[in-house]
Amino acid sequence: MNPAAPSLYGLYGLYAITDSAFAEGARLVPAVEAAIRGGARLIQYRDKSTDTTRRRQEARSLAELCHAHGATFIVNDDVELAFESQADGVHLGRDDGDIATARVSLGPRALIGVSCYDSLERAVAVAQAGADYVAFGSFYPSQTKPEAVRAPITLLAEARNRLGIPVCAIGGITPDNGATLVAAGADMLAVVQGVFGAADVTEAARRYARLF
Repeated sequence: MNPAAPSLYGLYGLYAITDSAFAEGARLVPAVEAAIRGGARLIQYRDKSTDTTRRRQEARSLAELCHAHGATFIVNDDVELAFESQADGVHLGRDDGDIATARVSLGPRALIGVSCYDSLERAVAVAQAGADYVAFGSFYPSQTKPEAVRAPITLLAEARNRLGIPVCAIGGITPDNGATLVAAGADMLAVVQGVFGAADVTEAARRYARLF
């Protein structure tokens, strides 16, 4: 893992998640750099394709970019790719393996985030199992995942009261509705289309970053 991996106290602010529908190929690295310039503190590389060679190259390039700019770099779902690219950590969904296995593979300094959807019980369990942060959502209708389960905003305050780790909100978040989530207890706002689907990625990221 990256020897300069940030502390948990760096887990706050705009968490920009890549998507090939908005930034792919030669556009990916410049788009992520633009997001970081706008204030994104965390970048997640999310690519569901089976092109292993391309994914490895892109993840390594993004890891180098993020570390050069002081941003945290997380790989979605793929523990092996996180290790190979020297990412700061991995984000796991319901079917992406367990925390203990990821910890063995990535080491004690790796950041491991877990999707908890609308379930506080799941969040408590994964926090006890060693997760470094949890993500809840979707809080609003999401074009990226229109079928996603909806989570109530009250869940954020409940999580802050029960958990001792940072909380991330995701799903249909805009600069306008994001302020409500931050006020309710979100340490991070995870955004896909709102950043990478914008004509001006830097300015879009800046609008979210101002919420913090």
